[in-house]
Amino acid sequence: MRNRIQSDMARLFSRKLIVLLSLGLSSPAFAALGGTLDSVQADQVQLKANAKVTEADAYTVHEIKAPTGTVVREYVSPSGRVFGVAWQGPFMPDMHKLLGSYFQQYSQAAKVQRESHVGRRPLNIQEADLIVQTAGHMRAYSGRAYDPGLLPAGVNANDIR
Repeated sequence: MRNRIQSDMARLFSRKLIVLLSLGLSSPAFAALGGTLDSVQADQVQLKANAKVTEADAYTVHEIKAPTGTVVREYVSPSGRVFGVAWQGPFMPDMHKLLGSYFQQYSQAAKVQRESHVGRRPLNIQEADLIVQTAGHMRAYSGRAYDPGLLPAGVNANDIR
């Protein structure tokens, strides 16, 4: 009896693991803030999307359209680091993937803002090494995030849009 229960539990665990892995593999990825150009190019391959690349004087913008219709723009410095990201579309992107190592800081700051304000309002996080501004409503979301310390010389934060 004990072996049968253990066997049933092992099969259940295996099925759950397979489902979780398949969900994780099918979710869109984006180069995280602070990431490298390699991660931007990997996003394009994983999403099977055409990236529109625009060159500016001090940075390059890689624009990727997710299968959900959300457009994500990743701003890459000449050194190959993602210094800013912006998004617009019918769905919010996965903020954990978009912000990478900045996600925990974002999460804590967002929680403080939600607890200090009544009602719904745009999110505006202003920290020394992380700025996140979001707005929108169902089916129309937009926002941007950047690390002011990673902005290349001559780049204005308003360029990230």
